[in-house]
Order: sequence, then structure tokens, then C-alpha cells
Amino acid sequence: MNDRSSFVIVGASHGGVHVAASLRERGFAGPIHLISAEPDLPYHRPPLSKAFLKEPDGDLQVLRPRQFYDDHDIALKLSVRATQIDRAAGRVHLEDGSALAYDRLCLATGARARTLAIAGMDAKNVHVLRAAGEARILRRAAAERGRTVVIGGGFIGLEAAASMNALGHEVTVVEAAPRLMGRAVAPEISAHVERRLEQLGIAVHLNAPADEIATRGGVAGGVRAGGLELPADLVLVGVGVEADTDLAAASGLVCDNGVRVDGRLRTSDPAVFAIGDLANYDHWLAGGPVRLESVQNAVDQGRHVGAVASGVEEAYRQVPWFWSDQADMKLQMAGLSHRGRDRVVRGDPASGRFSVFHYAGEELVAVDSVNSPADHMAARRLIAAGVSASPQQAGDAAFALKSLIP
Repeated sequence: MNDRSSFVIVGASHGGVHVAASLRERGFAGPIHLISAEPDLPYHRPPLSKAFLKEPDGDLQVLRPRQFYDDHDIALKLSVRATQIDRAAGRVHLEDGSALAYDRLCLATGARARTLAIAGMDAKNVHVLRAAGEARILRRAAAERGRTVVIGGGFIGLEAAASMNALGHEVTVVEAAPRLMGRAVAPEISAHVERRLEQLGIAVHLNAPADEIATRGGVAGGVRAGGLELPADLVLVGVGVEADTDLAAASGLVCDNGVRVDGRLRTSDPAVFAIGDLANYDHWLAGGPVRLESVQNAVDQGRHVGAVASGVEEAYRQVPWFWSDQADMKLQMAGLSHRGRDRVVRGDPASGRFSVFHYAGEELVAVDSVNSPADHMAARRLIAAGVSASPQQAGDAAFALKSLIP
């Protein structure tokens, strides 16, 4: 890429910021434009459901101070949305009427919170939690203690449920599936988390899809789910996210559960990249296309785009890892368990510290851990190196996994 060519990044969360930083670190001297629809400096999203929610006067944790963007000549434009991509002309049109020319473009528009097609979703005390604006509204509502119903037993829902519980709310979680976090962790982890949340006083109802949010005068007063009628002063809908492909699809880029990208994170237009929650790519661990929703994936892919745009022609190949803090539980996941058919438990779940190893035949493909950071770190290195602890080694808590790391 010519040193004076222009690079435009649409979306200023973890991935977008790391694209810009990586370009400058690699000596790219051309104009960089970083576009954000939000009014805040780019910030860390994970604390929104945890520390930020529990601290009435807490500030957002910014990814970089304002001075960083100025010092690195990154034109950060806040509170403006990209409305159109003219790929033929190489221009991104913005809602303020301006347009930016680009030689390379990266889409980092991420995902948006899913909603439910049920009555009552529009009630003023029904919330979703994805961005800082939504977190501020929820935090203000949470200041008055009451009965909170969380619809959805995934990471965001359970993190927020634990936070609301810590704030003194009476919390109930309803989940349509037969276990918590069913798409993300092993059944042993799901069962452990369910038990611990109930010990903390959080009621958990499984196989309970939400049928209706009962309202009166535009205010939610309860949730009907799986035959249950649960009173509520506040409802949080945490049923996952969907990729924000509107801009990409309207410009004619190939989309399928996100924006399809190749191994170098290029879209069907080689001048356009897509990363993070938006990108759907063929993953070596999954054996097929995946779209990963994690900060780590967005950050790593942002850095990789900076490398590819600077001439490094390598395919993206990182071991995915995830985490979730729920009350006194730190959940950490390494790898992808999609192909896993067998599991081995390492440690004693009753102790509150254990891991579950997933195997496809003899191949270790993923490890889920609760309060076991050493297992997690070893798993990331083993999977990256293509080394598999045997099921016997994994199940022996006294065996040093790090001894297998090349």
C-alpha cells in the first residue's frame, strides 16, 4: 500500500482502534480516519455488565486517551454514522453529509443486541446491554433496588444478573435452553454456574422461553416465561447479538452470518477488510466458517489487518479465547469445542476450581476453566502448538500441563 494512501476504519471499538494503532506502529504514513457512531472515546466493553454497572459514579475505561489519536495523527470522528459505501469511487459517505475517500477500508461495525419478537419489548423499564449509552440507562434504573428479571442465560445476561444481585436486587434468570451458556461451555461448567448463582440467591429457570413482557401504561410489571409468571420492576433482555451487516450488505459485499472474509480478513472486495464480531471466516479449529464474538478476536484481527495492509501476506491464525466474570467465578475458554465429542474433567468442581478438556478423537480442541488460570494459559499454548495432552494427563490434576509445551 502506498505510504500516502488513505485508510478508513468504520467502527471504533476494540478492533477498529487496533487497526489504526497497528498501521502506525508498522510505519504507515497516510491518512487514517476512524469513524464512530458513539459519542464516547473508544472504550472497553466488558466492564459495562460488571464494574461499570455496579459503580454509580464510575467512568468508562477508555482504550486510549484522546492524546493518543492526536499524537499518532489518527482522525477520530465521533457521533457520526457511516451511511453508504461507494466501492467504485472508493468513498464512505457519512450522515453529516461529508464523505471520506479511501484506498483501503476496514469494517469494524461489530454487532448489536438482539431483541425478542414478544409483546412488551418497548416498555420503558425493559433494557438491553451492548453499548455505553445502554449501560448508562440501565445503571440509572438499577439505582433503585427491586425485582429484576433477566431474559437469557448467556454471558452478558449472567454477568449482569450477578452485578444486579450484588447491588441488592432480587434477581431471576429465565433461559429458553436446557442449560446456561449452552453454546459456549461444557455442561459441567453450566451446572456449576447454575448452582453457584442459586447459592447467591439468584433464581434460575431453564427451559423457560420468554412468551410476553406484561405491561401496564407502558411499564413492564412482569415476565411470562415457560408457564411462569414472574413479577418485575426491571427487565434485562440478554439473548445475544447479531452482526451489524447493514452497511456491508447495502454495498454489495458477500454476507452470510456476518461478512464473509478470507484468511487475510479481506471481504469479497480486496480493498475492504472486515473484523471482529462482524467477520465470518473459515477457522482451522472449527473445520468451517465461524463468527467469533470476543474482545480478543477483535483485537487480534485488528492487529492482523494492520499487518496485511502493510504487506505481511499471512493468513490469520490465532487460538480464540474468551472470558466471563460472574460473581466470584472467572470463566475462561480456550479453543473451539465445535468438533469435540469427548470431555475430561480436571480438578474438583466442588472446590470451585476446575477445567473441562474437549477432545475430537485424540485431539485437544478446547478447554473451559473456572478459577483455573494456569489450566487456561497452558491450554492456549498447547492448542496453538498443536500438542494434545492425553485424556489421562488432562484428568490428573497433579500432572504439569506446561511440561508438554514445546
